[in-house]
Amino acid sequence: MKFFIDTANIEEIRAAAQLGIVDGVTTNPSLIAKEGRKFEDVVAEITGLVDGPISAEVTALDYDGMMSQAAPLAKIHKNITIKVPLTKDGLRACRALRDRDTAVNVTLCFSPSQALLAAKCGASFISPFVGRLDDISHDGMDLIRQIRAIYDNYGFTTQILAASIRHPIHVVESALAGADVGTMPYKVMLQLYEHPLTDIGLKKFLEDWDKLKVK
Repeated sequence: MKFFIDTANIEEIRAAAQLGIVDGVTTNPSLIAKEGRKFEDVVAEITGLVDGPISAEVTALDYDGMMSQAAPLAKIHKNITIKVPLTKDGLRACRALRDRDTAVNVTLCFSPSQALLAAKCGASFISPFVGRLDDISHDGMDLIRQIRAIYDNYGFTTQILAASIRHPIHVVESALAGADVGTMPYKVMLQLYEHPLTDIGLKKFLEDWDKLKVK
């Protein structure tokens, strides 16, 4: 499974990239707003840190507005993936952008029928929000499994990008369910390698080594 980091914070992206496991970046208007900088400047800087898909989201809700915003974003770098909402106009924009060979991430997916529509419109990525489904007492992983089955049934190449990941279990379950990508905050990415038994084992090794040096 590919790992994307879900942030617009340059320091977090730089640190995550140094781990050698980051395949891409997802951003959204909320994450960009936290940085207090011009949207295009942040996105352009990110493209210099990670050589992979960089999702940049439009804020317009109508087709013409989405297409107008997408054009300059796509010109920033070849790795830019335009992020559009899963609405009627968003799907229309997805089809038009894909016809222009622009990568598209269709976001805010909460049902298998929505995912099917996005795939039929040629989406590069579909982003089911597993955490937000869990928040309302639905099993987000059921959605990942349903989308995987549908896409496999018909040979759709749209990649399933598990989003709204809240903790390491979401990452593991998404991988088991067949998600192509998991996008997560930097904090969750770090939690993936943490385990108390690893810490205990390392401590014991070092204690034994120190005893050997004394002898």
